[in-house]
Amino acid sequence: MLRAIWNSRSAMNAEQEKLDSISNNMANVNTAGYKKEDVNFQDLVYETLNRTGYPTNPDGTNTINGTGVKTTEWIRDTSQGSIRETGLKTDMAIDGEGFFRVALPNGTSAYERAGNFSVDAGGNLVDADGNKLEVNLTPEGTALFNSGTVFKDNNFTVDGKGQIYMNINGSSILYGKINVYNTVGQDTMRSIGDNLYVPENNVQMNLNGNANIIQGYLEQSNVDLGQEMTDMILAQRSFELASKGLTTSDEMWGLINSMKR
Repeated sequence: MLRAIWNSRSAMNAEQEKLDSISNNMANVNTAGYKKEDVNFQDLVYETLNRTGYPTNPDGTNTINGTGVKTTEWIRDTSQGSIRETGLKTDMAIDGEGFFRVALPNGTSAYERAGNFSVDAGGNLVDADGNKLEVNLTPEGTALFNSGTVFKDNNFTVDGKGQIYMNINGSSILYGKINVYNTVGQDTMRSIGDNLYVPENNVQMNLNGNANIIQGYLEQSNVDLGQEMTDMILAQRSFELASKGLTTSDEMWGLINSMKR
């Protein structure tokens, strides 16, 4: 009976974590560039009752008992979300693999898929939290920057390879480039919140020349709300089943404790 109680509790804990991941996905269904997370289940230790004094099945075979279930680490789905046109020149979507690099206030860098940028008071392209988008200026761009020519909502264009052209008096001048970075493997990036990621264990980030940047578009979340609702119902029913098993075990313990010799 103790094993049954343990199995029910471990199953409830696992399903609760599954529900946590589902609720997080559903909360970010409208977050630009968000990548859904999932939780898988893993069996705990199995025990073979192959010892003297342990009961066996009628055919003489030994019983194998499990000790419950647990969740694995949260797995991020890095597949691309749908791309929606916004018409804003400051919005950019990555078509393919990779991340934008932004500078954080503490002087470090982070990476993100969300391309809903805007222009701050200093004429910099920044994300929704004010982190500056990395822009590698050309010599001409540096001269323009030093002369006070900075980003405005409609004075620049970005081509598919991330090259930025500044519109100056009817002329188009190559101002700089927005790089797209990528790394090997899907589990080498760690989320630090606010839709930002950093590489794990100093993994090197490489330039990705195969991805395209589409100006005036935004990548949407890759969360499938219908699938999340289905998973939520299944997880809730599994949680309720494990809860009923725990309640039944408690009732049996109460019955045993109330028995008189």
